[in-house]
Amino acid sequence: MIEGYVEYPKRLYCREVKCPVQALLDAEQPGTPKHDEIRNVCKVGCLQTSHSFHAWLNANGYLVVKPIEK
Repeated sequence: MIEGYVEYPKRLYCREVKCPVQALLDAEQPGTPKHDEIRNVCKVGCLQTSHSFHAWLNANGYLVVKPIEK
């Protein structure tokens, strides 16, 4: 965590764009077989693009940061 910054809350983008898969995921208990099955849909066939996610991050003030390599 960088002082003065807030970390991106997990799956916020999915909820903001009202992803139908996220809605199904939210209805299940984490760690259950059904939740894991739905989560796999996100892993292998996300309905969004990385470009739209990155654009959303920028539009909402989030930064992608990387530590300095030593």
